[in-house]
Amino acid sequence: MSESRAFCPRCGDPVAERSADEATAEGDDVASDPLRPGSEVELCDSCYFDDFDFVDAPDRIDVRVCARCGAVHRGRRWVDVGAEDYTDVAIDEVSDALAVHVDVADVAWQVEPEQVDENTIRMHCYFTGVVRGTPVDEEATVLVRIARQTCTRCGRIAGDYYASIVQIRAEGRTPASEETDRAKEIAHEIVADMVATGDRNAFVTEISEVDDGLNIKVSTNKIGKKIANKTVEEFGGTVTDAETLVTEDEDGNEVYRVTFAVRLPPYTSGDVIDLENDDGGPVLVRSARGNLKGVRVTTGERYEASYEEGTSPDARALGTRDDADETTVVTVEDENAVQILDPETYRATTVSRPDYFDPGSETVPVLKSRAGLHILPDDDV
Repeated sequence: MSESRAFCPRCGDPVAERSADEATAEGDDVASDPLRPGSEVELCDSCYFDDFDFVDAPDRIDVRVCARCGAVHRGRRWVDVGAEDYTDVAIDEVSDALAVHVDVADVAWQVEPEQVDENTIRMHCYFTGVVRGTPVDEEATVLVRIARQTCTRCGRIAGDYYASIVQIRAEGRTPASEETDRAKEIAHEIVADMVATGDRNAFVTEISEVDDGLNIKVSTNKIGKKIANKTVEEFGGTVTDAETLVTEDEDGNEVYRVTFAVRLPPYTSGDVIDLENDDGGPVLVRSARGNLKGVRVTTGERYEASYEEGTSPDARALGTRDDADETTVVTVEDENAVQILDPETYRATTVSRPDYFDPGSETVPVLKSRAGLHILPDDDV
């Protein structure tokens, strides 16, 4: 009885049959059948291993690393890799450059870095695996050269580059330190959030205090818009923007620098104002978001400016909560009046009794202004 066998197409020696399990383990759907039409006859083990390359590794890899931030240049862009030192960078680059033969199963490898000098690392790589049921191993040495450069982002930061300016101003006054300090925090928070999502173009170029407020220079118009809108969201006011053509990019597109002008409201929480053409009494401002809101210091009633008035109703400033003095309650006359000591003359004076006044109080905060003497609430409510 004759026996059908496959022979090596290179040397003519018989090729040992492989089981279906062996073929499947190495990536074939079924074991090769030499008599099946269109089938490919494999080389014998001897000829196969003559041409077998376990690992394809380059002799040398050149890595461009930003000397300022540690970013690595890959393809056409800089990438933050979060490496602690250049050895970590070298290991990552070698890992990406190595290619293991597809027929090898159970691959394991390790690397031993050798620091040749400050900018050169020799990577000794060791590999093991199994192919055609035979254990194989190989060593490869890759020289990694580190080229210290400056990435686009760090170059722009060093050159004081900016694409947008946010101007923090206030209507009829100078912004308070609480407002400017918070605007600085907002700028850094927005940039940090954008950097965390992978935006390498996000940075604050400069924050400078000027006589009438604050200027914030940032790297993109998108950041400037976010800072301006967030500031107005917290403090109220308005935002306007103006574009200035500064240059053209390499593709001939016009590049604009945008100035976002933030105008904070004339009054802030804690201000006491006297509204024009209004007989309801002074108002302690509680909020300037959307439109001005507050409480009447004569009655305790809530006040809210109309849509047309917004955050800037016609009024004159009388003072702030910080200007209030603590004084003694003499007596409660009735539901509309209370007698207190004038903090300047120490004379008993009858004033309006607002709803928030506690008749059991021995002392109360009061504000004396050109509109008279008024009791303020213990807090901003």
